[in-house]
Amino acid sequence: MSGAPRATRFAPSPTGRLHLGHALSAVRAFDLARAGGGRFLLRIEDIDGTRSRPEHVDAILRDLEWLGLEWDDLSFQSKRLDLYAAAQARLADLLYPCFCTRAEIAASLSAPHGATPLYPGTCRHVSHETRAARMGEPHSWRLDMARAVDRAGPLTWQDEYAGEVVADPLAHGDVILARKDAPASYHLAVTVDDAAQGVTDVVRGVDLFDATHVHRLLQALLDVPTPLYHHHPLIVCTDGQRLAKRHGAPALAAMREAGEDGHALANALRRNMLPAGFRLGEA
Repeated sequence: MSGAPRATRFAPSPTGRLHLGHALSAVRAFDLARAGGGRFLLRIEDIDGTRSRPEHVDAILRDLEWLGLEWDDLSFQSKRLDLYAAAQARLADLLYPCFCTRAEIAASLSAPHGATPLYPGTCRHVSHETRAARMGEPHSWRLDMARAVDRAGPLTWQDEYAGEVVADPLAHGDVILARKDAPASYHLAVTVDDAAQGVTDVVRGVDLFDATHVHRLLQALLDVPTPLYHHHPLIVCTDGQRLAKRHGAPALAAMREAGEDGHALANALRRNMLPAGFRLGEA
């Protein structure tokens, strides 16, 4: 991979405004691609039809232009639904329908403080007859994780910050690959898209590091290449709080509309120089 041109991507969801953390990921992905004469792809993750807004898409494009980041290709997940359906079909024998509502799941789960509770596999134990009788009800599709891991065998991936990582997808339980209200989950869509678009390097925040355990498994099951990962530190407030509107995190659109210099901001991010009140968190 080192001798071939790289392909990176920036893949925001148009469910809100971009902030400094998004800018950091975009700048790092852009620079990594351009350093070797590679391609920088912009992918709009808009399959959440209830929250995605056209005005946010427009703002994303203006924000990236303001930062001085030119993309080589623009794609929309909402136009790629056939790819997700094909991938789901390939995994059909590892999937089962889940009829549980969020309230039912929450009522059945418990976990230590700060931990994320795992789905208990309620619908995995439903008989085939009962499943067939209920298929007219709203349902999602879950991956039978134990069977999937058994099929894939031991897996690792390379991370520019963490080195070689042993994948542990079992720790995530039976994840959803297609939701009741969306044709594909984040896990499935991002894995399919990165492979289809020839992404060689994935640049994203360390908050998505854990999701890579699931993505590595799906890559093995779908027999697609594994990119090199670059999970960079997050921008946080000086008190350690993650960026959020309630903590005063400035939207790029607000900075742009106030007349600030986007190119100067991008260059500052390249030097890890942040506006007052913000710093880089732990890797």
